[in-house]
Amino acid sequence: MLAVIGTLPEPDAPLLAGTAEWDGEALFVAGTAVDVARGTPALLAAASATALALGREAPHAVLAGDIGTGHGSRAVYAHLERTLPSSRFSVLAFHYLQPDVDWHNKVLFAAQAMRPRPLLLADAGFMYAAKMSGQAQEYDLFTPDAGELAFLADETAPHPFYARGFLLSQNNRVPDLVQRAHAHANAARHLLVKGEVDHMVRDGEILGSVDAPSEEALEAMGGTGDTLTGVAAALIEAGWDIPRACLAGARVNRLAGALLRPTPASQVRELAARIPEALETVLREEGL
Repeated sequence: MLAVIGTLPEPDAPLLAGTAEWDGEALFVAGTAVDVARGTPALLAAASATALALGREAPHAVLAGDIGTGHGSRAVYAHLERTLPSSRFSVLAFHYLQPDVDWHNKVLFAAQAMRPRPLLLADAGFMYAAKMSGQAQEYDLFTPDAGELAFLADETAPHPFYARGFLLSQNNRVPDLVQRAHAHANAARHLLVKGEVDHMVRDGEILGSVDAPSEEALEAMGGTGDTLTGVAAALIEAGWDIPRACLAGARVNRLAGALLRPTPASQVRELAARIPEALETVLREEGL
């Protein structure tokens, strides 16, 4: 089973831990309605839509409200430290959590105590914490955008705020940033670098890229990188190897955007609703 772990942009949202149910329009976690706007809910809706289309078990979610104070993130961290060692998740997808090296390490140790060991995926704040802790290589997949990749590539930066400017300006030099991140052990074995072109990387080598279809209107929609991570995570849980899942996920996410025929007013929940149709097309193209 896939577990998706993150936060909600609501200061008073309590800890929610349970099945994520997506009906094509609304998302519920442990029976509680969750707004799908961007961030972890967008990732979770995409993962749920993908799992449903594949006939897989719905993802498990662990969420809490956090608008930057860290209170909700600490509640999630504590829950994971307590419950992960006895859990049977096959894939853990960590998302928006306030970076905290001490708590990150406690959660990583709890995940390493699981038998069998799950695949570990990290995006956003948890990816930052993994790099800051010096434990990046314990992860199977990071999913950075170009700016986040620049932080991974900066061996001197203890926090994204301190990433050096000359690296941040190299958004169009993804291969160089990838090599630098791997050379300094600040990357997972696999990277899905999201952007105008999505790149799939293993051990510092770009295995493939996806750049079409491309919808300019999606640039105004927050959360499309989150949905890509969600699709890839669900495909990995379904048994696809990581490079294949990421490349197919990029195609699915882009095709869902094209099917949406987006305008600047389009919402990411509408994109998530198009994922099953897009996935069907990609599976057919792959002869599945």
